[in-house]
Amino acid sequence: MNALELNNVSRSFTGFCLDNIDLTLPSGCIMGLVGENGAGKSTTIKLILNMLHKDSGTITILGRDNGENIRLIKEDVGVVMDDVGIPECLTAKQVGKVMKHTFRNWDQNEYVRLLEKLSLPDNKPFGEFSRGMRMKLGIAVAMSHGAKLLLLDEPTSGLDPVVRDEVVEMFYDFTRDEEHSILISSHIVSDLEKLCDYIAFLHKGKLLLCEEKDKLLSEYGIIHCTPEQLCEVGEIKYKKETPYGVEVIVLREKASDKFKISPISIEELFVFMVKEAR
Repeated sequence: MNALELNNVSRSFTGFCLDNIDLTLPSGCIMGLVGENGAGKSTTIKLILNMLHKDSGTITILGRDNGENIRLIKEDVGVVMDDVGIPECLTAKQVGKVMKHTFRNWDQNEYVRLLEKLSLPDNKPFGEFSRGMRMKLGIAVAMSHGAKLLLLDEPTSGLDPVVRDEVVEMFYDFTRDEEHSILISSHIVSDLEKLCDYIAFLHKGKLLLCEEKDKLLSEYGIIHCTPEQLCEVGEIKYKKETPYGVEVIVLREKASDKFKISPISIEELFVFMVKEAR
């Protein structure tokens, strides 16, 4: 069973359209949803959670239609949105008491362990938390009620590099259980490149690509050449001209063996694809 399936999902707003999105997240995997601000990442997650109603298409979470019993589904889904949504007056300790009566499988011991791991005070009002602290508390809540799927909207935003690395390790640990999966959106592509099994590129509401990360890294490469050599390169996927020549992204199997093919990062591939889409 797949953790998440989106088939031909669309939603239109004034000036923006999320257009026929197809995504499949297998159980036990982490998918990174990459896109610049306004690409449709948060809209996609809100549609999955039925916070927004889709115009067309189907969304299945852990084998169940997302519109059938969203309260039951949310027991199995841990969510961290850009706005964590915790009342400003509550302390982390009080949040734990509230969540105990919100989720059937709330694990108070795990929650306390995560508060300590993330160095969060348990008696400081949420309103006095920094943005990074707010995100960390949201992550602690999401991972403390037995969720099988985490939906994370920019969860590493506002975290310093050391804490970001700790959080990424927590996500790794979570998916060691083959029934656990994560959909994580971010514009910090380097985090997703380290973490994810699958990568999906969103640009202006359109899905440019959705593929296994290792397959992308093995299939694509960069060739540096002169403008005059372009016709010898072979099949070109994307190109960028610079004062020093031309950078070309190619499928390795269809590129000429006359040129050295350098490895490509997920971030480089995304930037090339977005520029081409423009």
